[in-house]
Amino acid sequence: MMFQGEVLSIGALLERAQTASAVVPGVGVGVRHTATDNAARCAALLAAGDTVETGWRFGILQTLDDYTSTLRRGGTALASKVFAGEPAPTGSQQLDAAFAALADHLAERDDWQVPAWALDPARRTIEWFPAVPAIFHAEAEQDSPRAFRQRGIFITGRSLDRA
Repeated sequence: MMFQGEVLSIGALLERAQTASAVVPGVGVGVRHTATDNAARCAALLAAGDTVETGWRFGILQTLDDYTSTLRRGGTALASKVFAGEPAPTGSQQLDAAFAALADHLAERDDWQVPAWALDPARRTIEWFPAVPAIFHAEAEQDSPRAFRQRGIFITGRSLDRA
C-alpha cells in the first residue's frame, strides 16, 4: 500500500507492475482497435508517401499496444479478437507479413489459436529488418522470434518492448 507523499523508485514501480495481475476482466469490455483497422491506416500512410518504417511504428507496434491493452482489460480470449479479421493488403509485402507474424507470435506466447489468415504462405517477405540499425542485424537474426523469422522479418529482443 502506498501512503500519500510516498515516492517509489523506478525499480519499485516496475516490480509492482510486473507482479500485478495482467488480466482485469471488466463488464462490457470490447475490442476497440484491430489489426484490420491498423492495416488500413498503414495503407493510407503508404499511399500518402510515408515509409514502410512508419508503417511498422504506426501499424505493427500500434497493434501490439492495442492487443496488450485489450488483454489487460478483458483477458486472452478477447485480446485474440484484435486479430480476428484478416487485414487487407497494405501495399507493402513487409507490413502484410509483419501483421501475420505478430498474430502468430502473440497466439503462441499467450496460448490462443493462430488465425488462418496469418498462416497464409503469401504473407512473407525477403529479409526485412524493421527499425533495426545495420549494426544490430546479426543480433536480430539470432534473437528474432520464430513467427517473425519464418516470414523473413528480423527484429531484436527489444523491438517489441513497449513502455
